[in-house]
Amino acid sequence: MKKIGYKTKSAAATEAAAKSTGKSSRRNEAGIIRRVIKRQESVTRKDIADWKRARLQATSTYEPKQVLLQRLFEEVMDDALMTSQVSVLRIGKSQGAEFVLKRNDRRDDEQTQKLKDSGLYENLVKLIIEAQFFNHSLIEFDYDKDGMVVADLVPRENVSPEVGKFYPDTEGTITEDYRLLPEFGHWLIEIYPSKRSLGLLNKAVPYVLIKKFALSCWSELCEIFGIPPRVMKTNTTDDEMLERAERMMREIGSAAYFIIDTTENFEFAQGVSTNGDVYKNLISTCDQQLSLLNLAAVLGQDTENGNRSKEESSTKLMEAVVKADKRLIESSFNRKILPALAAIGFLKPGLRLEITKEVDLEKLWKMTYEASQNYDVDPGWIRDTFGIAVIGKKALSPVLPGGNDDDDSNGGERKDGEG
Repeated sequence: MKKIGYKTKSAAATEAAAKSTGKSSRRNEAGIIRRVIKRQESVTRKDIADWKRARLQATSTYEPKQVLLQRLFEEVMDDALMTSQVSVLRIGKSQGAEFVLKRNDRRDDEQTQKLKDSGLYENLVKLIIEAQFFNHSLIEFDYDKDGMVVADLVPRENVSPEVGKFYPDTEGTITEDYRLLPEFGHWLIEIYPSKRSLGLLNKAVPYVLIKKFALSCWSELCEIFGIPPRVMKTNTTDDEMLERAERMMREIGSAAYFIIDTTENFEFAQGVSTNGDVYKNLISTCDQQLSLLNLAAVLGQDTENGNRSKEESSTKLMEAVVKADKRLIESSFNRKILPALAAIGFLKPGLRLEITKEVDLEKLWKMTYEASQNYDVDPGWIRDTFGIAVIGKKALSPVLPGGNDDDDSNGGERKDGEG
């Protein structure tokens, strides 16, 4: 029989604590990252055929999976150019941008500092930018051993964002619709900027694979460069002579002598005449295409024919790309991340993130100096903007009448008519 009556404050607090504890334990059990079954990855050399096979698997109308494609993307990111441009220029510039959290158009310094100290911002910015390259990022919030909120990436090879399925085992058929889970939008959020797209790395795969092939061929050329091929003529119908000649050619190595039969002939053929320019041009072309894909410009690559104006124009194009990344970061935080962090109790509700615009201090100082000639400038603003400790206006020393130093030194000039 159900008891009817009013709840006291202590009873209500006890019940709320019990519900909170139960919810937390259910949350830990429902973490999808804990259900991922790790598999050994193949480290064999990839080629264009593997890329086409991965695309077919990812775009399958029956059961789309991104296992092969995401593993190929990880290998593409091992390229030095891709790492420098994506991790340093795209992600690094966005992570270094200053931001503030606002509520009702007013800065909330306490919540801003709390987000900065937690380290969540840098990690989330990295996952947001990577979503444009890897096609998506499924992020799960959790608590670490110290009780701090952390953002973990669900392995991309276990997720099929086109149909919203999660595969605990990449080699199995058991799936789970993660968008229907009760924690989706709170403990589990998704960054999926370009639907029905395989990401920017899908366009970079052929250039990276061709570049690796050219580097491999160039390294083989370096091994045999300057070493002329050896040719030996012998009786191929005699198995014993053929075996002896083959063993001698294989074991001669760097020896300066060899022993052959009087009926045999040994000579050196013409060696390799190229120095690898064809491979160098192919690698340079691939690097330029990758730079255009990542930064919309060839930045710092052609140092032989480059010039300052070309480099400055390329830098402006790159800054435009970084500016677009910052807009994506703001929209992702305001639409998904901040409401989720408020729902799990880490931040206060109603916050909005705003990335502060970068200011050219040299140009701003010139404008401030010109304005100070006619207008009063706030010393506090100068201190906060330029780091100059201004304590007030400088006192001007008064000039006394008749105090000209030149007149005193010359004993004073006589006026006309004086004796």
